[in-house]
Amino acid sequence: MGMNASKLDRRIKIMRPTFTDDGFGGRVPTYHLHGTIWAHRSDVKDSEKFQSGRMSSEIVARFTVRSSAFSRDINPVDRIHHAGLDWNITGTKESADGRLNFIELTATAENNG
Repeated sequence: MGMNASKLDRRIKIMRPTFTDDGFGGRVPTYHLHGTIWAHRSDVKDSEKFQSGRMSSEIVARFTVRSSAFSRDINPVDRIHHAGLDWNITGTKESADGRLNFIELTATAENNG
């Protein structure tokens, strides 16, 4: 069964950065709310790693959102905030639903809690 709007059961926040000078010639991002949209979340994989003396867990998920001018503008410089985690967007593509009504956002988050 394909994707339909009734499966968009999660509210996600799209966070967009503004960059400021860090005083050393670098740019530091500060993320601000860009918009909130409905999405379907599908976990792709999770993994655990032990690094620098502590255990961390990484989650990879695919967030499917309705295609719109807003969602087509989302890109990997943006972040998703959902379920208390900040998700780094690693890819965007049109959904393979055959009708191009949805956008898939692949994202990763570290779950250290």
